[in-house]
Amino acid sequence: MRIWRGSPYPLGLSWDGNGVNVAIYSEHANAVELCLFGAEGSREQRIRLPDRTNFVWHGYLPDLRPGQRYGFRVEGPHAPREGHRFNPHKLLLDPYARWIDGTITVTDRVFGYPLGNPHLDLAFDERDSAPDLPKCVLVDGAYDWGDDAPPKTPFERSVIYEVHVKGFTIAHPEVPAHLRGTYRGLASPPALAHLQRLGVTAVELLPVHHHVTNRFLLERGLVNYWGYNSIGFFAPDSRFATHGGDPVREFREMVRALHGAGIEVILDVVYNHTGEGDERGPTLCFRGIDNASYYRLDADEPRRYLDYTGTGNTLDATQPRVLQLIMDSLRYWVTEMHADGFRFDLASALARELHDVDRLGSFFDIIGQDPVISQVKLIAEPWDLGEGGYQVGNFPVGWSEWNARYRDSVRRFWKGEGGQAADLAYRLSGSSDLYADDGRQPHASINFVTAHDGFTLHDLVSYEQKHNEANGERNRDGTDDNTSMNFGVEGETDDPGIRDARQRQVRNVLATLILSQGVPMLVGGDELGRTQRGNNNAYCQDNEISWFDWDLTEERRALSEFTARLVGVFRAHPVLHRRRFLQGRRIRGSTIKDLTWYGPTGTEMSDDEWGAVGVRTVGLRLAGSAISEPDEHGRHIVDDTLLMVLNEDESPIDFRLPADHGHVWELLIDTTTAAIPPDPDGRPRPGGSVCRVEPRSFLLLRQQPI
Repeated sequence: MRIWRGSPYPLGLSWDGNGVNVAIYSEHANAVELCLFGAEGSREQRIRLPDRTNFVWHGYLPDLRPGQRYGFRVEGPHAPREGHRFNPHKLLLDPYARWIDGTITVTDRVFGYPLGNPHLDLAFDERDSAPDLPKCVLVDGAYDWGDDAPPKTPFERSVIYEVHVKGFTIAHPEVPAHLRGTYRGLASPPALAHLQRLGVTAVELLPVHHHVTNRFLLERGLVNYWGYNSIGFFAPDSRFATHGGDPVREFREMVRALHGAGIEVILDVVYNHTGEGDERGPTLCFRGIDNASYYRLDADEPRRYLDYTGTGNTLDATQPRVLQLIMDSLRYWVTEMHADGFRFDLASALARELHDVDRLGSFFDIIGQDPVISQVKLIAEPWDLGEGGYQVGNFPVGWSEWNARYRDSVRRFWKGEGGQAADLAYRLSGSSDLYADDGRQPHASINFVTAHDGFTLHDLVSYEQKHNEANGERNRDGTDDNTSMNFGVEGETDDPGIRDARQRQVRNVLATLILSQGVPMLVGGDELGRTQRGNNNAYCQDNEISWFDWDLTEERRALSEFTARLVGVFRAHPVLHRRRFLQGRRIRGSTIKDLTWYGPTGTEMSDDEWGAVGVRTVGLRLAGSAISEPDEHGRHIVDDTLLMVLNEDESPIDFRLPADHGHVWELLIDTTTAAIPPDPDGRPRPGGSVCRVEPRSFLLLRQQPI
């Protein structure tokens, strides 16, 4: 096959309509071969790349066409003690591959050393790994997007729905069987109908980059279900394609369908590490291309990796070519796959310079100045597992964060731990203590109480201990700090009193979450009472533990309708999703006009009350006439005045409603029942009158003129 000099840019394999340019970065390599395979992975043909420019090896093949299966072999020093692990016997994936054609099975032959001894990673294995490694597929990037238009929902009006592509539809009886668990299944009419009924504005998809299942999971008969073990940062995971389908095309079809339904697509991306693990892991891609360039190595012992992620390795985002890889990947998903934003897993690991997290580091600089990436939604998981990695509230302007302070405060308040009222007030009002001082807005706070990692909401009120035995780690994995409660019985029960109490608590949490200032994030299935049977680390459970159960009882349907009602209230009332922080005192201080905090007596909370341990009931009044924000056309926004009353006490409370002359209060939400009162409910409650607030309950009222 003919091979010409080619160009060092763009990286990867690029079809230009006449032939294919090949470019791959490796600073320490001695030679690079492009390996071509037939349709069944046989008949390997090796073509040495003829030129190198700025450590990029490149060539041009005028006879190559889309659909070609390929990989790389890279020659270089095998010196593990110096950080180099080149081994040309190991076929390698293209870091820029758009399509990887199957599941990666970690067999003995994909390791660069003979297995059997933990110190043998210093040895050299000569077995060919090509038979065991899926091949990359050359893609023609052309796609007719038609009239696709990103919804561009303002961040402050967003309601995010975190969901797993497979788990959402794999058991859905109305989705055609051959589409269940796929990109096309997520785009099917029954799936879209549920999302639209719920009212969410964005799906946040658990990782869809091609991934690796760790060998230790395979040995237990398990898989990496969540997918937080990426190996292909440009390749949509082929496990979510239909049988024999093109994952690139089907992913695009999914995005187009979601956009047509008014729903944005946010991708959970894992650039902090790869699926190759530590020095004892397999050689699949980066390790064999240039280990010392792609990974953060221990300067005192380069054989070892710096592990800020708990996975064995950390990508070195201080290296310009690694930053380029990340940025090229992000741009690809926005410009060619039409993603609307990203949630960055363990984002603190990407922000480390030498060792410490640096909010002024190159990672933030390069994203902040990028004309494409800086304009989409950017969400950080603001921590990693290294020293100083917990950075909630410390990411720069332009970033939103998973607000773990919000999660912890809401859980503790509704569990009844006491002494939580003051901190809860910050969380309900947008967490200005975390985000206001550096120029950010309330949408910097991604409010969540549950996430994929941890208990579901149903399990949060049904279990006090984790039950992860199915993971095969003797229940030692997963956090022990859950701030959960079971109301007297561990796990499922038929006791109607306990079931009612649990359902009320679920509604309390949902109402608090959705009606707080900031951006609410729901975990897919919480609106349906989804359970993981007490498993709070179901990352390896590709089965009924993780899948949605669409056999809905009356109780579960009512919960879904209740959740949709809350989302509808949130979206209908600008006073609940302000673009600017509420002005005035920060809980303590002078009287304010846009929000006021009340105790049960109907008077404004005093400093002494905020500091009291026994405060278990608070009211928050949001003045719709004091929003002081213009809409898109410069018109002043005016809304209803709303009152939330949260009672975590196990006893009922008589709460005196704020006495505003000439107004009455009408009930919108009462968590003591899943039933939705009419709007209004027809029972005017005069200002200054006493309203009975039941134990462990949440009320939302709207002020109306007489």
